[in-house]
Amino acid sequence: MNYNLVILLFSAISFIFYGISSFYSDRMISEYERWGYKNFRKIIALLQLIAGVGLLIGLYFPLLLTLVSALLTIMMITAIFVRIRIKDNIINILPAILYSILNFIIFYKSLSL
Repeated sequence: MNYNLVILLFSAISFIFYGISSFYSDRMISEYERWGYKNFRKIIALLQLIAGVGLLIGLYFPLLLTLVSALLTIMMITAIFVRIRIKDNIINILPAILYSILNFIIFYKSLSL
């Protein structure tokens, strides 16, 4: 089993799902407000959706994979700091940490393609 592919597919599908749910889910809409990014929700959601698709397309275009995975790593590191700033507990911060690590792995592995 190709673990790199599994990680990439997991991240891509997660970001596509998360991006879509950020447009329509009442829970997600309220989370963006809680994070202080209410006015940027649609832009962030669109970027997440595009990035998820970008990871999938990156399977065929290594440079795109490197770029998208680097940007997602930065986005998730930013999410960690946002959650720390609003004083979320560690359980709420863990998904951002996980996705930071996963996208960094994708980024690192893409450098050797």
